[in-house]
Amino acid sequence: MSNVGVKTLFIEHGSPWENGNNESFNGKFRDELLNCEIFETLFEAKVLIERWCKEYNTLRPHSALGYLPPAPETVEAIQTVSTMLLLSVLT
Repeated sequence: MSNVGVKTLFIEHGSPWENGNNESFNGKFRDELLNCEIFETLFEAKVLIERWCKEYNTLRPHSALGYLPPAPETVEAIQTVSTMLLLSVLT
């Protein structure tokens, strides 16, 4: 990296506002999963964390994206399911 003049930047200790996106994710991860679970095994922790991450990245609406989930295929699937539910209610 130094060959092309790139330097590493570090977030100053005690300055979470310098990396708001990561701090937001960490807070949600702790509040919604880590503080709610007692993991009995490493395998259980891996399964529950993977499940939470999948929900976070595919189902959960994100305010920065206009309250849509970040995975584009999920938006299409949600719209399809919404249409199907609406049609089933109307018939």
